Amino acid sequence: MMVPAFAGSMGGAALAAFVPKDFFKPFIVFLLILVAIYTWRKPELGMAENLKFTHKKRLVIVGLIGLMIGFYDGIFGPGTGTFLVFFLVSTIGYAFLKASATAKLVNIATNAGAILSFQLTGHIWWQLGLLLAFANVTGAIIGSRLAIKGGSPLVRKVFLAVTFLLITRVALDTFIS
Repeated sequence: MMVPAFAGSMGGAALAAFVPKDFFKPFIVFLLILVAIYTWRKPELGMAENLKFTHKKRLVIVGLIGLMIGFYDGIFGPGTGTFLVFFLVSTIGYAFLKASATAKLVNIATNAGAILSFQLTGHIWWQLGLLLAFANVTGAIIGSRLAIKGGSPLVRKVFLAVTFLLITRVALDTFIS
């Protein structure tokens, strides 16, 4: 999943300069609301692993999800982890804890692809990026320890909270700015 996500991210980042970000915002708010409602209304979703496909078919599907999510992350970004966890839980049948861990690995690939693409065009502010990377790793260490302790029920709650906060942020950014 990481390889197609890397490739998708490079492609999305290469096109990012040509597509106005405001174009995506209303659609992303709508999709995030759908994700939140679907997850909220299905409390059993992601509580236990319930794989839906054969191993071979699952590989094809996660490859396509990786490519699609990578492209989205490269061209736009906000909500990437939310959409990735949602697809892994709802489409593949992962539990929230496994989906969240998998999403972190895939996100490394999408970030690397976007960084490479943006570096090739000279659009990176390295000082700020490295500071944010350090903060991201620190938060990931703390978050992963909490997730392992709390399991899928805690990850689901945090997922919903983050999704609602993301909806609020993108909606305010879309409709008020």
